[in-house]
Amino acid sequence: MGRRDSPVSPAPVFCKLRKVRGMQECRMSGRMEDIMIRIEDLSVAFGDTEAVKHVNLELIDGEVLGVVGESGSGKSVTALTLMGLVADSAQVTSGRVLFDDVVLREAGKPCDKALYRQYQGARMSMVFQEPMTSLNPTQRVGKQVEEMLRLHTELRGEDRKQKVLEAFRSVGLREVEKVYSCYPHQLSGGMRQRVMIAMAVILHPRLIVADEPTTALDVTIQNQIIELLREINQKQNNAMLFITHDLNLARRLCNRIAVMKDGEVVELGETEEIFQNPREAYTKRLIEAVPSRVKRRRNAAAESGMGEPAGSGPDGKIPAGGEAAEKAGTEQEECAVQGWNTGREQGAGLERSAGQEKSAGLQECAVQGYRKPILRVRNLSVYYKDGDNSLFSRRKKQCVVFGAEFELYPGESLGLVGESGCGKTSLSKAILGMNREVEGEIVHTTLRPQMIFQDPYSSLNPTKTIGWQLMEPLRARAALDQAFAMTREEMETAAYDMLHKVGMEDKYFHRKPSQLSGGQRQRVSIGQALITHPGMIVADEPVSALDVTIQAQIMELMQKLQQEMHLSYLFISHDINVVYRMCDRIMVMKDGRIIESGETEEIFNHPREAYTKMLLGA
Repeated sequence: MGRRDSPVSPAPVFCKLRKVRGMQECRMSGRMEDIMIRIEDLSVAFGDTEAVKHVNLELIDGEVLGVVGESGSGKSVTALTLMGLVADSAQVTSGRVLFDDVVLREAGKPCDKALYRQYQGARMSMVFQEPMTSLNPTQRVGKQVEEMLRLHTELRGEDRKQKVLEAFRSVGLREVEKVYSCYPHQLSGGMRQRVMIAMAVILHPRLIVADEPTTALDVTIQNQIIELLREINQKQNNAMLFITHDLNLARRLCNRIAVMKDGEVVELGETEEIFQNPREAYTKRLIEAVPSRVKRRRNAAAESGMGEPAGSGPDGKIPAGGEAAEKAGTEQEECAVQGWNTGREQGAGLERSAGQEKSAGLQECAVQGYRKPILRVRNLSVYYKDGDNSLFSRRKKQCVVFGAEFELYPGESLGLVGESGCGKTSLSKAILGMNREVEGEIVHTTLRPQMIFQDPYSSLNPTKTIGWQLMEPLRARAALDQAFAMTREEMETAAYDMLHKVGMEDKYFHRKPSQLSGGQRQRVSIGQALITHPGMIVADEPVSALDVTIQAQIMELMQKLQQEMHLSYLFISHDINVVYRMCDRIMVMKDGRIIESGETEEIFNHPREAYTKMLLGA
């Protein structure tokens, strides 16, 4: 560690300022001591499957190296091998990993865990992709972060706590005293990720391996975290391996970018060179798949033949407060019933499913200028109980959503955006009946609305295969209604078909969640929600963990199914560009209240609220 405190010579400074070109000149001049991390010809295999193939990477002090690629390309396995955290079943079949010329891992030799313990935490740390599974659910998060200080510093008692609170503030957490005392399940997904980042940076290690560190964060907090990482990088001269599927973030933060495909580094170069003049066709495809506000948004409701939302005027705008829906009221009910009856009468001699009858009726209503909402929410407030479970303590209710009002129409995508902790997920769970502590009115006409969860690893059963979990919704539906009963062969066929639709191969059918990458687990979660063909889906960050090419595929798949089946989406996301591409209307939420709503183009081009403008500017 003495070298870290020594004066920095002009050559290393020149090397950092000039990024890769400077690093190459340093190497040519013989200053190899500036290379902190060397990954040489690294290959890692799980049984007969080679996950990483002959990877060569180097990091110098102060450099940020981005690693991008599709899910399953070997990014995380490379990082875990570097950190000494790869599973025991993994075999390093070639190459080695060096930290300051010290060999940490080498082919043909077992992992030296005692050696790694000297480096993990104090000299190198990692921000994991799945905060819910990385944090201990039985301990308060403040104590978990304090453990880093207990193991690696001389701080005691109150000094340790104040250091943790300071770290929490630095990563954008509010009410840090309260967060300190919370368990992981009491925090939103974004707040849990920020706790993980605070734990990783609190000791200012020389190397930070960030595996999708901003996946669960909204755009404003993403900016804060990126600026925080950049500030730490500049002040402490840390090196960083930044793994991400968000190419925009990689472009903002990284000095160089390595593009991985099928376990290999297919392209490596300076960031702007990669973006301006990519050599490989695969790199070009990744860049083209990035969601952008420049790309035209598809109006799913119009394409599905459902027309403009009910109550819209000549300019297509929807009156605030749901007044149009209330005014239409009884006429909508009568129109829907008449439409379904007409479908039955016209189908004499033919068997029509309930879904077909409903679709025909809704289309007839659309022609007449009315549409019955598939979901109507009126003056909805959502609560959580505070306090412990003691027999002698009275638990108080805390309101997290205040007086929400909106409608969702057949064939429509309604976006819900806002910062982490603003109440988006709490509102969605109340709509699906997963939180009973509510006041107000929730009315929806679908039989079995489904949800795509934000954290796929915690929502999937770790003991069951992917095939079993895809078939489970079909078994549950049949248990509720024998009309939907299917044979095992039919369920397996449907599960394999859904695997293909979400971009996965047959070989994953018999694997378990722990054997999949984060993006692959999210695709399975999406498949579970879609396999029963529900009328309404609440999608809570459905593409946040996916790389850009799979994001594009999943969004196209969801839009295609929406058009074919007249699905309605309540689409929750922190990615403004994704919302722009997917949604017909948008609601903006802040501190538990819906402060602005309207058509997507109107919100993006003429936002009224200062908070909305800030989100769009971020």
